[in-house]
Amino acid sequence: MNGIILVLNAGSSSLKFAAFAAAKGVLTLQCAGQVEGIGATPRFIARNAEGETIATEGWAGGGAPASHAAALDAIITWLDGMLDGRPVVGVGHRVVHGGPDFSAPTLIDVGVMAELQDLVPLAPLHQPHNLAGIAAAAKRFRGVPQVACFDTAFHRTQPFVADTFGLPIAYHARGIRRYGFHGLSYEYIARRIAAEDPVLGSGRLVVCHLGNGSSLCAIAGGHAQASSMGFTALDGVPMGTRCGQIDPGVVLHMIDTLGMTTAEVTKLLYNGSGLKGLSGISGDVRAIEAEGGEAAERALGYFAYRVRREIAALAASIGGIDALVFTAGIGENARGLRARICDGLGFIGVTVDPARNAANDAEISHDGAGVRVLVRRTDEERMIAEHTLGVLAARG
Repeated sequence: MNGIILVLNAGSSSLKFAAFAAAKGVLTLQCAGQVEGIGATPRFIARNAEGETIATEGWAGGGAPASHAAALDAIITWLDGMLDGRPVVGVGHRVVHGGPDFSAPTLIDVGVMAELQDLVPLAPLHQPHNLAGIAAAAKRFRGVPQVACFDTAFHRTQPFVADTFGLPIAYHARGIRRYGFHGLSYEYIARRIAAEDPVLGSGRLVVCHLGNGSSLCAIAGGHAQASSMGFTALDGVPMGTRCGQIDPGVVLHMIDTLGMTTAEVTKLLYNGSGLKGLSGISGDVRAIEAEGGEAAERALGYFAYRVRREIAALAASIGGIDALVFTAGIGENARGLRARICDGLGFIGVTVDPARNAANDAEISHDGAGVRVLVRRTDEERMIAEHTLGVLAARG
């Protein structure tokens, strides 16, 4: 199959894209970018395969895209001049929640869209925008196959004990279970480590996907065994604006005693907590570090403590750890926070070489350390493109 595989990742106010040329089963990145600030102050940016910025544009007045459909039109208009008439033969979409039934990339039809719509309450910050991106692409590329790639799918190999809650078993059957998220990122990292070092790739990894949304995953033999996230993307470690793990009694107290509505609690836990809530500064680690002071120490100290605690717990869930991998925006770049997280993990063999960490090397552990500590850039867009190509190939 020859042509362009277009990857779309729709967020609340952004639409990310990547275009891959597909030829004889091989994918080659052509360009990538995003429209951000949709509905407010939109801005377009695109980069070539080497990561160099090749186009930027800010809109003013009536020309600014105010919806995902308008943003997609802006992207396609720009791509028309980049792709030399090569047709788009498939569109792959990141979909955050696949529920209990979608455990693999899936060709999208009316029935699938209806099922995904039913999952919106489980991922209210993400799923509606994912579906809006699908609807916009289906309208723009009529007849072109659309493929949904799920952040929850990679975690479906978790054993029952890592998949359930301590509730009556009937609730598990009704879909109340630990789904895990960021699966496309974990799948990419697992495959990359296996390609680099097959022995390590078949071993025991704890991967830290740390960004505005953060989670960790225990992987053994290339398969997910446990995740810090659960039923929704609120669970686990604190994030930019999300609380992470919280005693459910706190939520009941907020509603029953403090008189908060469920909408108010939802807004607090999703949008006003985590690093932003603890620091009172921002949900962005860079801004918090720049501000410094007691508030920064409070937020970053709690973040590091919770991630460190989760690393140890996940290592226990797979009987040990051969490599600790940092990825995503914070994991790939926040050197000071990485060192802070690893400090105190020597008891499981994790140590960091300060010079290597400061240089942001691909391996930041000491030579001969009991556990390798790696830094790897994730690539969810390539993972989506590979899945999309695989679904199209299976169609014949």
